Amino acid sequence: MNFQIPKDEYTGKINTLKLGKDKTEVLVGGESVLPFYSFDGETSNKPAIALDVFDMTPTNWPEYLLNYFKDVADDPIKWAKKCIEEFGADAICLHLTKINPEMGSMTPEEAGELVKSIREAIDKPLIVYADAPLEIVAEVMKKVSEKNSESNILLGWVEEDNYKTLAASTIGYKNNLIALDPLDVNIAKQINILLTQLGLSADRIAMDPSSSGLGYGIEYCFSAMERLKIAALLQDDKMTQMPIINNIAAEIWKVKEVKESEEAYPEWGNLEERGINWETISAMCMLLSGSNIITMRHPKAVKLIKEIISELL
Repeated sequence: MNFQIPKDEYTGKINTLKLGKDKTEVLVGGESVLPFYSFDGETSNKPAIALDVFDMTPTNWPEYLLNYFKDVADDPIKWAKKCIEEFGADAICLHLTKINPEMGSMTPEEAGELVKSIREAIDKPLIVYADAPLEIVAEVMKKVSEKNSESNILLGWVEEDNYKTLAASTIGYKNNLIALDPLDVNIAKQINILLTQLGLSADRIAMDPSSSGLGYGIEYCFSAMERLKIAALLQDDKMTQMPIINNIAAEIWKVKEVKESEEAYPEWGNLEERGINWETISAMCMLLSGSNIITMRHPKAVKLIKEIISELL
């Protein structure tokens, strides 16, 4: 008797999100099967790996990580170019930190011009996170969207309490938007409903369900993301069919496992290897649970993840 491989029946499909424009365009999403289930159907576009770039030299990175970027860390344009040319970034995730009054005095106008300068200098798409209180984020991102009109940059982020201002500017200037939710499927759907009712096209939205690095928290992340993908693909729920972005690098590189010395924890092994492994395994967990865009920092971890993605697809 011939053996037939059983296949699930998928009724839904993840939206295709366009990052960048013309020569910088990268497509994410578009799959009609669960993560890496190429034996069941179309996997479409590869997950995109975005490398973090900051508008100032980070003060809280481990020295061994910062060493890869210390020659460009004071110039975000050079930093972005190095991430693309030397480390193979599919996209650049720019963090605007100097807009926070506690960190600097960058105005929304200056932030918009900085994003424009970086966008015009690189040949990969831009993701922009504003690391500041929500009321500042809205004003900054409004100006960033205006200065980068019709360039399909991905702006982060909106929540249920602050979506109107940024969504309106995203619609007006034809960019993309990240909807943030606290690992809750119902809240994720609600934000997407509110955004689409306001007039933002569903294929311009990415969901950030929040994420954590290895440990107790990652199990909850995996479960929530898995539920979103199952609803999207097996139940054809239109409000969960947005691609997922995990801004996970910030969570990975703040824990003691990637920072504490070998003298303090000799049983944990080499410090840099520990950091590489921590980021690689954390990122892989997110990809296996359905992430379409991952933010990362360590070049060697990026290389490993890209090799794994190629093998799985």
